[in-house]
Amino acid sequence: MLNVRWLPSLSEVTAAQWDALFTTESGYPFCQHRFLLALEQGGSVDGQTGWHSQHLTLWQDDALVAAVPGYIKQHSYGEYLFDWQIADAYRQFALPYYPKWIAAIPFTPATGPRLGMLPALAADTVAFDTILTLICDTLKQALAKRQFYSVQWLYVGHALHKKLLQQGFVARHDVQFLWHNKAYQCFDDYLAGLNARKRKQIRQERSAVSGIKLVTFLGSELSAQHWQAIIRCYQATYVKRSGHHGYISGESFYQLGQTMSQQLVVFAALSSDDNIQAMALCFKSEDTLYGRYWGALVDADKLHFELCYYQGIEYCIKQDLKYFDAGAQGEHKLKRGFEPVTRYGNYLFADTPLSRAIADYFQQEARQLALYRQQAQQALPFKLTGA
Repeated sequence: MLNVRWLPSLSEVTAAQWDALFTTESGYPFCQHRFLLALEQGGSVDGQTGWHSQHLTLWQDDALVAAVPGYIKQHSYGEYLFDWQIADAYRQFALPYYPKWIAAIPFTPATGPRLGMLPALAADTVAFDTILTLICDTLKQALAKRQFYSVQWLYVGHALHKKLLQQGFVARHDVQFLWHNKAYQCFDDYLAGLNARKRKQIRQERSAVSGIKLVTFLGSELSAQHWQAIIRCYQATYVKRSGHHGYISGESFYQLGQTMSQQLVVFAALSSDDNIQAMALCFKSEDTLYGRYWGALVDADKLHFELCYYQGIEYCIKQDLKYFDAGAQGEHKLKRGFEPVTRYGNYLFADTPLSRAIADYFQQEARQLALYRQQAQQALPFKLTGA
């Protein structure tokens, strides 16, 4: 018999127990026990952050067989598939919107697994559907009891998205921009596929930073001094942009540096005395580079493009990675050959007078995003066939 347990911390299970559920996902970094635990133990979630760990797990006796990384939220910051308009509508109708429960990776709009399962169960369609139904029934019961007012699965894979639709969740979409490695042998191969104007623009942008010392650090090469500089860059940029020090605490960064060094890559600009002055911190899986955190202590023209895009593209080509997922937002990515892709969310709300309006809003949003993706596809800077 399967039993449901809510876990307020990943420290209640071992890394071996948790990671055994996500072994089929090509090394996707953000569901790993050590990543999520670093956020908890470093204070990036829990405490006074408005994110409260509430992981949904299924057990067969003492064996963990399935899990969903989840959080009770008291706000909508750090999610990227944002719902501020819905929250504002609830406020106008004097309806409670928070807390909500989300199946998501904090501060990480990177599509990946949100339901982990022992491989033998995941490969069995009947077992998979049985477990998903039990999980969804548990969430619906909590929703009916008003333990929270909505359930949101954010940045799920397409297969799980379709399964959740069958469970009564409504669809939501987003468009992001993903770079594809088309068997390039070098950076010039990538440039050769672009139209002449974009080739010239990118060469000019790279030339603008030619006098700056650029270095690629693997996670294992980063010293404590490097991490101090990385954190300073990250926090300084957030203070300038948002007035706070960023979502990821220094303690979480240090812990990630210790436990996930094999999946970390940092593209850095160095000063004349070899101190990091700007950086882009990335994670990698078996086939994808994920651009995650940018920061700078200097304001150098075109340096952001170099560290956040061009260095990553070169790295993917050299390491034969298939994709570069450089994060949220994106028209500036589009101009550099990052292609529009659809991302997915699934939502279920406690029944209110707004339920019908929300479903209609999601459908309208999906139509607009489909049109936007089509227009973005047409705006890609690749050469026309035969040009």
